[in-house]
Amino acid sequence: MSKVKIVLDRKGVRQMLKSKEAEAICREFADRAAEHLGDGYEVSTHNGKKRVNASIKAVTYKARKDTKQNNTILKAVCGK
Repeated sequence: MSKVKIVLDRKGVRQMLKSKEAEAICREFADRAAEHLGDGYEVSTHNGKKRVNASIKAVTYKARKDTKQNNTILKAVCGK
């Protein structure tokens, strides 16, 4: 058997992880999770040092309390 060596283009991978397409994918994933949560949650995206990030934040008192007691955001993201 022959050995195959794969070398990644680090600059290209970094550009891909910070691209608008990657941001759209992260936003879509977060929006899908937020649909299960109902009102009181906010989705945002931003470019970090190494990649695009999406986050879901509880903005109302009721949502914060529910998330604190039941891990609602974590369960929505994980699909439980």
